[in-house]
Amino acid sequence: MEILSQDHDPTFHSVNPVAENLHFLEEHMRQNIPKIKQSFDPYRLGMFVNEGLVYRQSVVVRSNEVGPDKTMTVESILNLLQETALNHVWLTGLMRQFGTTAGMIRNNLIWVVSRMQVQVDHYPICCVKDDIVIIDRGEVIEIDTWVGSSGKNGMRRDWLLSNRATGLVLGRGTSTWAMMNKHTRRLSKMPDDVRAEISPLFIERQAIEESSNGIEKVDSNNASYVNSDLKAKRSDLDMNHHVNFAKYVKWMLETIPEDFLENHQLSDISIEYRRECGRSDVLQSLCKPQENGHTGMNGNQVLPFSSYNHLLHIKNNPKNSEIVRAKTTWKNKLASLSLGH
Repeated sequence: MEILSQDHDPTFHSVNPVAENLHFLEEHMRQNIPKIKQSFDPYRLGMFVNEGLVYRQSVVVRSNEVGPDKTMTVESILNLLQETALNHVWLTGLMRQFGTTAGMIRNNLIWVVSRMQVQVDHYPICCVKDDIVIIDRGEVIEIDTWVGSSGKNGMRRDWLLSNRATGLVLGRGTSTWAMMNKHTRRLSKMPDDVRAEISPLFIERQAIEESSNGIEKVDSNNASYVNSDLKAKRSDLDMNHHVNFAKYVKWMLETIPEDFLENHQLSDISIEYRRECGRSDVLQSLCKPQENGHTGMNGNQVLPFSSYNHLLHIKNNPKNSEIVRAKTTWKNKLASLSLGH
């Protein structure tokens, strides 16, 4: 939400016509959106690099973005990826409504994500101080994001996260997007005028190699863990009045047993989005561990389950009920760092 400048006179000469005031506010906000491509965003500490094709933004890990182990949560990382993607489009001068271009608005089109994968090698930390590491603030992350083509009618967006001071790669992400008619809710081909708008931004560079492997479906008959009666709150909705995609991930991860989560960190998550979820939908989260351990000479399990398949679906709706499928891969959690004093 844009905030009026302190230099602006908040007194309106006419307060009676509500439509007039709303039009003024709309015009004010529209004027804050670049009409042409900018090279630097001083408010978000973002800039274009690689001949203007990669957007780079620096962020500091905040205390409300970390969990009990003092590392950034998966939900916070996903929200950060979404935020930098929007900032990237904003700085290009193309953004109108939630990342749509002028051509998309003319054709009643919006972006929808169909698939996403995120890999985390090292979780960003906040306010850490011990005998080895001394940091008087949250870790500073540098996020690069860019877009490329995906087939004839899709778009691919990738991210690379690294430590700004050392260059250590912390994680990477990729996503596939399609266009949907906002009235019919059907997928659409990319119109030529829209392609002309966004294709100059495309580069052939991948943070994660694209995979065509699907995700195995989990159902109530083979699920090992179930979390029922999940319902979105108003605070879970995004600007399109749909549940934020990071919330889906949180619901799925909370279905995994607590004792496993205490000792493991998510290293890879692949997500397939099937349909939208609204505030009135009651959901159920299903989870099943994959048989990926192996047996030693004495017959004991050497490696525990380290991967899970997930399904989030609308409860008591046998037709078209799938919201999200996902596969998560985990690694042993490192010893928690202690907070500084």
